[in-house]
Amino acid sequence: MFLNRFISGLLILVVLFMSQSLYAQVRPRMMTDRPGSTSGNSNIAYDRNGRPMRAQKGNDSLAKRDRYADSITIFFKYYDSSANRTLDSSINDYYKRFPFDWTYNHLGNMGTAAQSLVFRPFMQAGWDPGFHQYDIYNFSLQNTRFFQTTRPYTEFGYALGKRSEQLIDIIHTQNRKDNFNFSIEYRFNNSQGDYQVQNATVNNLRLTAQYKSRNRKYGLQFIYLSNKNVSSENGGLINPARLDSLNNIDDPFTQPTRIGNPAVRRGNPFNTTVFTGNTYKYSTLLVRHYLDFGKKDSIVVDSVVTRIFYPRFRVEHVAQVSQQDYLFSDITADSVRYKQYFNYPVRNLSSGDTIRFRDNWLNIRNEFSLLTFPDKQNQNQFIKTGIGVQNLFGKFGYTGVLKEQYYNLYAIGEYQNRSRSQVWDIEAIGKLYLAGLNAGDYAANLRLQKLIRNKRDALELAFQNVNRTPAFVFDNQSSFPNTVTGGLNKENLTKVSVGYFNSKLQLKLFGNAYLVSNYTYADSFFKAKQEATLFQVLHLGLEKKIKLAKHLNWYLEVHVQQTAGNPPINLPLMLTRNRVAFEGNFFTNLFLSTGLELRYFTPYKGNGYSPFLGTFYYQDQFTLDNRPDAHFFFHFRIKSFKGFVRIEQLNTLIASGKRPASRYNFVAENYPNTGLWPRLGVWWNFIN
Repeated sequence: MFLNRFISGLLILVVLFMSQSLYAQVRPRMMTDRPGSTSGNSNIAYDRNGRPMRAQKGNDSLAKRDRYADSITIFFKYYDSSANRTLDSSINDYYKRFPFDWTYNHLGNMGTAAQSLVFRPFMQAGWDPGFHQYDIYNFSLQNTRFFQTTRPYTEFGYALGKRSEQLIDIIHTQNRKDNFNFSIEYRFNNSQGDYQVQNATVNNLRLTAQYKSRNRKYGLQFIYLSNKNVSSENGGLINPARLDSLNNIDDPFTQPTRIGNPAVRRGNPFNTTVFTGNTYKYSTLLVRHYLDFGKKDSIVVDSVVTRIFYPRFRVEHVAQVSQQDYLFSDITADSVRYKQYFNYPVRNLSSGDTIRFRDNWLNIRNEFSLLTFPDKQNQNQFIKTGIGVQNLFGKFGYTGVLKEQYYNLYAIGEYQNRSRSQVWDIEAIGKLYLAGLNAGDYAANLRLQKLIRNKRDALELAFQNVNRTPAFVFDNQSSFPNTVTGGLNKENLTKVSVGYFNSKLQLKLFGNAYLVSNYTYADSFFKAKQEATLFQVLHLGLEKKIKLAKHLNWYLEVHVQQTAGNPPINLPLMLTRNRVAFEGNFFTNLFLSTGLELRYFTPYKGNGYSPFLGTFYYQDQFTLDNRPDAHFFFHFRIKSFKGFVRIEQLNTLIASGKRPASRYNFVAENYPNTGLWPRLGVWWNFIN
């Protein structure tokens, strides 16, 4: 009931704010996010509705409206970032709005488990529950945005796809006053899938608020996140080679699967019940507040007085409470199939047995920090030191009868310096776990960025080293069925990065070199291993826009990867996406981008998937040898209205010839991708 009322209220907001349109101006984005502290110091005065006003003369209480009051100025900062960013109104890349990334593969259906085709190890020190197959769909603290806007702003998105697939995306933000902003984000994604027992649902909710006192000495940020991932698991097709014998390529649902009962499949897209599969719930409440000590000052220009405050010293506290629940259940488990396909013993019943694995965590964190600002004229330069305490309460098993308590004590240090000229950007961050469950873990990050050629181009260098405890799902204390051979040592991962962006050539070059030891990985459906031998991974990338004709552009993206040391990692040598688009501005307000998109990766021994651990595992028997994924797209924008029409997986229309099951591209062994898949979507912005 609450969810229905919430959605209804947001839809009413959309209707109320449909009176005017937004022209979002796009600024060049930085090459990477810049973690840091949000200590902005606005000298602009606003009225009670957030509209800009001229500064006051003396003590005169009357103020005049700015001549731009009927337009909108909106920008945002990411959590733990001091870089101002603007909204992106481009339409040529669908994945900028769709909650997925083209470098990932899912199990053939939006909302199902996903893995990256580019090497992206988990590089965070400290406690890690270990379930990351749905991370790409979810709201997180790192992608949380804090807005500042002169007018209330709303964005509504809705997309439809084959087999009842739908996406609802709503954002609303407004400044009640110049020192208080709040925002609401809600996203619902549901798809029944092309195959039996594959329905998946994702629910995301985020509430944020930020407040600064009138004297600018006290500030507060509030975040509430809620993610729910519900995904049925079918274990893959029993005989995927039969797909090519179908007369109707839109009817792969007839193919039997290894687990799950198709008789209990629900056709209602809002029914999130899962009888065989994963139900993951994550919610967090975070409050960060601070008190500044510094110097008051004022600027007088033509008798106009602007009062400002320069922080020189800050006391900061972060409080976070998170609840995480991970559940796999199969209420109609068949012992014969479990033994035949997964070599997993279930009680000797032909059907109707129930198995459940569950880890539940309560995470409470308190962090206290002191910050100093050496240069009062540059609030983006600061030194931060602090200490944090983390308390963990774990319950294991479906009923949670097994309980454990852990703690962590850690220290943090940080230096940030973005020069006032905006040419140099320096960042150094360190974190060390002093005692507790993850004692000895640490993370060190160093990044240097320089803008060159009149600030139009950028060069970036970065170094990262992480020493971390392997994920808790690989611990025997977890209720998930996992066998670990021997003890697990701490993983150590080092990453060296370089990047270069040339705005004139529309060219981006980047490279990453990884050095990894004690790499922990899943070796089969229920077994974990650790690779003690040191190995390397080299990753090079290129992004380039090539103008073929007046309105014809080619967008080229290439990733090349190579390993050294014979590691237990499966990676394609090359991954590329090519978009050839006819695009431009026509009839004053019409912006169009239409063409063909191709994605291809070289053959490699793709990872298998364990539905029980919710993780992809290393294997060296099955080879992914796909044809390019081909998609037609027709994207357009008229003022603030954006429309997207896509027909994906055109490659399935081509006969397979002699190769078995090659009409369908595969994402893992026994997991084919979808057949022909149409999508239709709209995104609309409103201001009030």
